[in-house]
This record gives sequence, structure tokens and C-alpha cells, in this order.
Amino acid sequence: MKRREFSLSVASAATAAALGLPVATPALAQARQFKEGKDYVKLGKPVATEAPAGKVEVVEFFWYECPHCNVFEPLLDAWSKRLPADVAFRRVPVGFTARHQVGQKLYYALEGMGKLPELHARVFRAVHVERQALNKDELIFDWIAKQGVDMAKFKEVYGSFTVANQVRKASQLQEAYQVEGVPSMGVAGRYYTDGTMAGNMQNVLQVVEYLAGVVRKG
Repeated sequence: MKRREFSLSVASAATAAALGLPVATPALAQARQFKEGKDYVKLGKPVATEAPAGKVEVVEFFWYECPHCNVFEPLLDAWSKRLPADVAFRRVPVGFTARHQVGQKLYYALEGMGKLPELHARVFRAVHVERQALNKDELIFDWIAKQGVDMAKFKEVYGSFTVANQVRKASQLQEAYQVEGVPSMGVAGRYYTDGTMAGNMQNVLQVVEYLAGVVRKG
């Protein structure tokens, strides 16, 4: 399922957010100094990014079936909506196995149809709350048909060369960042961090903010 388990102590924060209670976010945390080799690693070979010039690219690596990604998602979503204008954030589904690649195709098909804002969180809910298996093409099609999505169009996009190419590029990026598990994050094609290194996923977001500042300073 994952290459390794990450510690994840953001469940209470995610629950509080879901209930509308105040949550201490990394953006409000006191600035800290983080250590290379402990809280994050610097890649030996820089990775090409897709961010526009002048922007710092931040990538989350995830898998819809990962329970840690499910718990992290509300915190990440709230954090991503408060990012500075010079940070370009995107999600990248991992493709460790053929099973993971089904999730990649689902993500990019939804993205291609402009349905991610509506259905991204709903996929997590279907898998982790409603306990629906979405790990095969037919199961995904059955679920999509119940979401009010044009099925003919979805199947066309799902099986398209564009989605296949996005899946290939996502897997290449995952390998370039040397991703060992999810959720994890990459910054500017130079740095990588995860819950094991940072201690928990809320700390990961603080590390990412710190690294974005390092990139800004050149």
C-alpha cells in the first residue's frame, strides 16, 4: 500500500477543522529553523518544475486509498488556500503499483473534466468513510455514474493519451523526488520532506513554508 508508514498526528486538527473549531495552522506558527538531513532532504539532482517563472512549486504526493492522506487532506486543503501568491501548489498521485495507477487515472480524468473541486474530497469520503472500493476501472465507472458526471465523456478522458501521459509524468516525478511513501511533499524541485522526517504532517507544512522561504532567498 505504501513503502513505509508515516506518523500522522493531525487527526485532532482535522477533526477540529471539520467541526469549525479554531485550529493552529503552520502559517501562524512561530518561524523555526529546520535541519537538512533531519527534517528534510535536499535532492542530489534538481527536478524540473511546472511552476511559472518567479513562483515556488510545492507538490503533495498522495494516494486516494492511503488513510494518512485522507486525514491530512482537510488540513492541507485549508493550508493551500492561504498560500502566498508566489507559491504554486499542486497534487500528484503516486503510482507505485498498478493499483496506485488506477487512482492516478481517476485523479487526472477528474482534473481534465474540471471536476476536481467538486469530487476530490468526495473520492476520499467514498473510500474511507463509505468503504467503497475504487481500485479497478469498473468500480470507478460505477461510482462516477452516481456522481452526475457525463459517463461517456469521463470514459473518453480516463482512457485518453493525455491522461496516460500525465500518469507517466507523475510516476517519473515521484521517482525523481525519491518518494518512499505518502503523504509527502516536494519543494521547488530541490527538497523533499515527509511525516517521518518532520515528526508529523502539520510539521511538514511548516518545513515546506521554511523551504519556500529558502528558495525565495536564492
